[in-house]
Amino acid sequence: MSIEEVAAPRVTADRVKLSSLTWSVFVPMVLYGAGAGAAAPMFALRALELGASVGMAGLVVALSGLGMVLTDLPAGRIVARVGERGAIGLGTALGLAGVLAAIAAPNPAVLAVGMLLTGASGAVWGLARQTYIAAVVPPRERGRALSVLAGSHRLGFFAGPFLGAGLVHAMGPNGALWLQCATTALAGLAMIAVRDVSSGGGAGHTLTSVVVENRRVLGTLGSAALLTGAARAARQSLLPLWAAHIGLSPVTTSLIFGISGAVDVLLSYPAGVFMDRFGRRATGVPSMLCFGLGYAVLPFTHTAVTTGIAAVLLGLANGISNGLIMTVGVDVAPPGKQAEFLGAWRLTHDIGMFAGPLAIGAISALAVLGAASIVLAGSALAGAWAMYRWFPAGPGGVGGHTRHSGR
Repeated sequence: MSIEEVAAPRVTADRVKLSSLTWSVFVPMVLYGAGAGAAAPMFALRALELGASVGMAGLVVALSGLGMVLTDLPAGRIVARVGERGAIGLGTALGLAGVLAAIAAPNPAVLAVGMLLTGASGAVWGLARQTYIAAVVPPRERGRALSVLAGSHRLGFFAGPFLGAGLVHAMGPNGALWLQCATTALAGLAMIAVRDVSSGGGAGHTLTSVVVENRRVLGTLGSAALLTGAARAARQSLLPLWAAHIGLSPVTTSLIFGISGAVDVLLSYPAGVFMDRFGRRATGVPSMLCFGLGYAVLPFTHTAVTTGIAAVLLGLANGISNGLIMTVGVDVAPPGKQAEFLGAWRLTHDIGMFAGPLAIGAISALAVLGAASIVLAGSALAGAWAMYRWFPAGPGGVGGHTRHSGR
């Protein structure tokens, strides 16, 4: 059975054009990403305001990733039971509760609860968006649709710190958090207008049975998703640490990050077109090779220019892989169990996102910072091999690749 047959969504009527999703999906994603981008660097500062040490502040911020990991599997069941609209409403409520807890927190413990809630919100929101796109966009445009979805969030995340700078200047870290409250609410209201395509599912199977039935897919293709998540997340922590290590100023570091982020965002749509035209493997393998090269050369950079070259390589890798993991997940999702499977699929990627920065800290504590970069380069090359071995080779996710049955 081909991927296209397996991945046929439960609702196939009324397919929509990509442009018709601009105001109901893509613009809300820019809004959501802008709030997240403005608030992301401020959560650590908020923890410091509340008396946390530098180490504790880092741990508190990492709890957002843990909240996402813990919620990925339940999110699949939620979407299957209440549909995209209900899941988006729940995700919005969780996000607002989390940010408001962070704003009002009297101590780091309450802030930690807020971070867990924001992570849970991201998991529910992310899965609801993915299942909706999978159902209403034709398979031949799936890659570009999910790449634009991912790129919309990254565009907002890139712009967020600039939009929140004035509020931070006037109100301190909480200024950016209030901006995240506003954008989360607006994005949620806009996306609640989408129609449900997954509600009423879940009959005759359990979440555990879906995971067990698809254990081979999750263990093979999922390993590539995990390594991709680690490579993506590690970039956000390793680059600023290396810049500080070689003595670059915060302003220079911000500029390097901005250039890398711009490359990432600009590649979002072209990456999706390339994926639909040439296939998932043709996109995934080069992206992981670029990650590997970027991490391999980083320890040998000692100036702003050479560090910037490494950062651009990592931004190129991130941009090429825009929407890739979401698209492959939809390609191989079993019919009638799509939401539950995608929850498990997202978990493989998010475990990597959570583990990548932790690995950097652990390796750096035992050795030197450059060693963490070399280990990441090796894991990225392993991810490239996994994608070459298991990702579909043909355009549109087909091309003779067959889905593992799990038996």
